[in-house]
Amino acid sequence: MSPHTPQILAADRAEITVLVDNYIDIFVPSQKSIDIRPPFALDRPLLAEHGFSCYIRIFANGKEHDILLDTGLSCGCMLHNAGQLGINPAKAEAIVLSHGHFDHTGGLSSVLQTAGHQLPVVAHPDTFLSRRLQSKGKDPVNLPKLDAIAIKQHGGDIIERPGPSVLASGHLLVTGEIERTVPFEKGFPGMEAYVGDKWVPDRIPDDQAVVINIKGKGLVVVSGCAHAGIINTIKYAQKITGIEPVLGVLGGFHLTGPLFEPVIEPTIKAMKQINPEYIVPMHCTGWDAINRFFSAIPDSCILNTVGTTYRF
Repeated sequence: MSPHTPQILAADRAEITVLVDNYIDIFVPSQKSIDIRPPFALDRPLLAEHGFSCYIRIFANGKEHDILLDTGLSCGCMLHNAGQLGINPAKAEAIVLSHGHFDHTGGLSSVLQTAGHQLPVVAHPDTFLSRRLQSKGKDPVNLPKLDAIAIKQHGGDIIERPGPSVLASGHLLVTGEIERTVPFEKGFPGMEAYVGDKWVPDRIPDDQAVVINIKGKGLVVVSGCAHAGIINTIKYAQKITGIEPVLGVLGGFHLTGPLFEPVIEPTIKAMKQINPEYIVPMHCTGWDAINRFFSAIPDSCILNTVGTTYRF
């Protein structure tokens, strides 16, 4: 562990409830001992959308610490699902943004406005850049920009942290900008950001993950989209914590579409070498990549559905 990296303390246990994901299936049963599916209830339907959000509870030394990671795509989906599941996001000690893309930040203002009090919003400084997608032979598509002024007006206390930091009394690590050393993980081709007075290639440096150290078991790594690469993300978490065993990896792996097709197999191969006990690919991982993960590592993979709680 780097001397400049804050130490992550071991937690007795953690619960991660998925509030927003691309997929929902009310008939998917629990597959392992850790995935708890919400009971089917006609009067409490859950929603899915192209986005990501999860509510994290960490239990240590007789205390509970709650963190909200991302807020989904729309103003209503995350709050609707949270209400149906009996979760109040306003109880969170902080909101962590995995990066600035709209499918992870769309519900932020709604959460802040309904909280009734100021909430810390932890983000990399580049989260608030203007961005666009430039595809060959097409006009650029501008992406919705996260408005820092509006966030503050709605009750968000923005805390910009480019490097590693801890929350939950030291029991949750926010990686900050992730070191990129894996040769096949090259980011998102075509993404551009407005820096200074011009558009430049966007490495999405604000991409970050959160990490929990489960006592005696190892790391649980939760990514938003893993634009830095899910293998880079895990390796960086191992490096800055000094902890090698990985208990679980959850979140978006961003392997969807033809651009990322060549990356799927080397990612699976590298994941086998890391050997997490549990792998839960979600959101932007893509249906093809998820199926290939299940074929290659069936004993570790879990099919996520909105509302599932993972208990480590």
